[in-house]
Amino acid sequence: MPTIWSNCLAGWWLGGGEKWLSLMGVCVAMSFFYLGGMFLNDAFDADHDSQRRITRPIPSGLITITEVWHWGISLLAVGMICLSCMGRTATALGLALVIAILVYDAIHKVVSLSPLVMGFCRLLVYLIAASVAAKGITGAAIWGGLALAAYIVGLSFLARKEGTRASLEYWPFLFLGAPLGLAWLVNDGLRPSSGLVSFCLAGWIIWTLRHALWRTDRNIGYTVSSLLAGVVVVDLLAVAELSNPVNWLFVPLFVTALVLQRRIPAT
Repeated sequence: MPTIWSNCLAGWWLGGGEKWLSLMGVCVAMSFFYLGGMFLNDAFDADHDSQRRITRPIPSGLITITEVWHWGISLLAVGMICLSCMGRTATALGLALVIAILVYDAIHKVVSLSPLVMGFCRLLVYLIAASVAAKGITGAAIWGGLALAAYIVGLSFLARKEGTRASLEYWPFLFLGAPLGLAWLVNDGLRPSSGLVSFCLAGWIIWTLRHALWRTDRNIGYTVSSLLAGVVVVDLLAVAELSNPVNWLFVPLFVTALVLQRRIPAT
């Protein structure tokens, strides 16, 4: 959830910022969308989990599948109600996000390219947040969202290998470097602020990948959760400027993501 809030913060800032109340509203709406998508993910996976993951809430009997469907659909509906108060662009993009969430939840177990849909979902979060800011959807918001989407695609391809002993393909990891490449191109090199954040992001990626690639007892789950927390650093890189007053808001979001992962595994 902290990574969703950081997505909203970065997209909003790249869209011109200023309207803090609108930022809060988008964060609330995207939280409902994210939670709704999580519920519906389990609803769509109920048959699969009953055969392979019987400790999940539905097959273990902690909640019925009907209740999960009701919760998931209701949460998405509340998110749409929130966005409907923020203009036509936000509402239209919100509908697109709902469709993308449903498509991902329905196909992610059977379609190998489903990580592309997950990346598209995060891009839409950026665009929705930018649409309620002072300047609206800017080129910077689009490019920042695309860089994040590429990072999510690489992360999601890795997550598909979690819980298996299958060999890892290395090409998806190239997507993780997309934010670094964009920062270099946009800045004609790297200014001190973006250079520092780029260095931190590159170090974090390498540090986390070692648990999946360079250890005999590989731990893909740890790598996935750490890379998810790294989404906040990707967002910080998108807005990194020495004069940017929102920079420091990303630090507590990053720390919060890591702390919460100790109680709720980010898998």
